[in-house]
Amino acid sequence: MDELRQLPIPLLVWYRENARTLPWRSDPTPYHVWVSEIMLQQTRVAAVLDYYRRFLAAAPGPEHLAALPQDQLMKLWQGLGYYSRARNLQKAAVQIMERHGGVFPNTYEDIRALAGVGDYTAGAISSIAFGLPVPAVDGNVLRVAARVAGDGGDITTPAMKRKVAQALAEVIPLDAPGDFNQALMELGATVCLPNGAPLCGRCPAAGFCRAFQEGRTGELPVKAAKKARRVEERTVYLLFHGDGVALRRRPDRGLLAGLWEYPNELAEGRDWLREWGLSAPLEKAGAGKHIFTHIEWRMAALAGELDSPDLPEGWVWAGRTDLRDTYAVPNAFQSFSRLVMDRLGHF
Repeated sequence: MDELRQLPIPLLVWYRENARTLPWRSDPTPYHVWVSEIMLQQTRVAAVLDYYRRFLAAAPGPEHLAALPQDQLMKLWQGLGYYSRARNLQKAAVQIMERHGGVFPNTYEDIRALAGVGDYTAGAISSIAFGLPVPAVDGNVLRVAARVAGDGGDITTPAMKRKVAQALAEVIPLDAPGDFNQALMELGATVCLPNGAPLCGRCPAAGFCRAFQEGRTGELPVKAAKKARRVEERTVYLLFHGDGVALRRRPDRGLLAGLWEYPNELAEGRDWLREWGLSAPLEKAGAGKHIFTHIEWRMAALAGELDSPDLPEGWVWAGRTDLRDTYAVPNAFQSFSRLVMDRLGHF
């Protein structure tokens, strides 16, 4: 990966002229960088901006985050997906309070030891917030490095990630490690694009990028095909009584852990309503689909009015205000949100 040795100076010049203005860049305290980096995992910058501002308003420091009630935490995260990120943020905030006296740790090793923090996030925080010369290798950086070096290694493998990290560790500028890492991320996000043709005419590395010089930008990076997702057929029950809709909390572990949902089960032909000890005339109320990383839910909804307000243990009635302000219902059920709100709107 010798081509990467030519990258730092033109990349930093480009970055200082083209970097997007983002709130965590304008005020790169360790806490701000950490929150932003966790939010940006698997999520576009545009989708994060409002969440970031609301989150910091509710939890401006680790002491506030550590003490945040679970329902409020999940409500702040509602819609961002990958909810384990929020739970790990809070676990890490507790670690900061208990192990570091409420002060964000300032070494790579201590940052890496926080819940939910991997090599990339630890590298990003270390370099951006503390000026440590540690690479931060994410998907954007792997793509840029593979193209610039003309490397056909599979970027999904640990071996390729180690190779890129080692190569970047040898060239990262000691006086600007944070800018260098952010510049690589920025280049991958805005120029050396993951989907569609890269914008090579705008790239500061075009003069020495092997993929561009050899006409291989469509071939690189090499990335192993993902396994097919498991499909689950589910029935969603939209159960109403007066001005409320029934919600239940999901288990504390597993997919969408700890969030509230409209009761749903695998469509196995069982009479779930009877098994829950409930009775209502049900009618078809539409269909929806949601794709998770490894699972696809195909959902058919049934709606009805319960005769009694009695619900199974742990379930709650939620009105319009509750759904807006209190209970975090994941986007998996977004297909049914309008129907629910229209129904509740009659009261």
